Amino acid sequence: MGHKKAYIRLMANVLKRDKQVTALSLLLEGNSVRSTERLTGIHRDTILRLMVRVAGACADFSNRTLRDLHCNRIEVDEIWAFVAKKSKNVQESDDWSRIGDQYTFVALDPETKLIPCYKVGKRTAYTTMQFVDDLASRLRNRTQISSDAFPAYYHAIATSFDRDVDYGTVIKQYAETPSGRGRYSPPRVIDIEKDDLIGHPDMSLVSTSLVERSNLSIRTHCRRLTRLSLGFSKKLENFKASMDLYFAFYNFVRLHRTIRCTPAMEAGVMKDALTVGDLVDMAA
Repeated sequence: MGHKKAYIRLMANVLKRDKQVTALSLLLEGNSVRSTERLTGIHRDTILRLMVRVAGACADFSNRTLRDLHCNRIEVDEIWAFVAKKSKNVQESDDWSRIGDQYTFVALDPETKLIPCYKVGKRTAYTTMQFVDDLASRLRNRTQISSDAFPAYYHAIATSFDRDVDYGTVIKQYAETPSGRGRYSPPRVIDIEKDDLIGHPDMSLVSTSLVERSNLSIRTHCRRLTRLSLGFSKKLENFKASMDLYFAFYNFVRLHRTIRCTPAMEAGVMKDALTVGDLVDMAA
């Protein structure tokens, strides 16, 4: 196993640094692996090895850096995707935990735009608890959390924060989609209800609008999340790596238009923005 890791590291390092930066930058701007292969001349297997290697270093850096955070509000939501095949096509002989529908749980600070944590997994109570546990471990102050009506959030938030939190939900009712027609965009929202479940949340600020808008940007920058395309992940490891790479890019590299700096800078975690080259150097 050690020889295999050394071989992968050697193969990734054969590429010059500027080639590595170019390949990763293309992936982070929404290009598929095969599109990046055509644009750069780098074999797709080499691109995938590079992505996985750098993503591992990015995940370690994010895990160490995004600690002791001061966040007044947090919005949480999930992004649907699938690995290898959609759940309706999963067979009994398939490994359900590794293929089919996969969700990326995302926590967003609407003030600084920082994403303090995320979690890839099935949309289950167990994954939700892991996600909320991670979120609670990163915050140093009492915060207000908003979510949709997914039932697993209530128990996870009450347990992980020991009810020392202000928590409210947003429940949206949608117009029915006409029968016999496919749907390529969300149906029209016809009613919104809010409910205060724990503590004393400011109901005027209970919302998931910003995290849902952020999810749209994530889909735009990650080809594996693009609907109705062939860019979906075929292996769970590669899907997780792409998320690790993107969220490091989002928090530490990409300048956010509304705050005119990176979310990590706005949150006081970093003084300066990183570059994609810095992400490559982390894995050197």
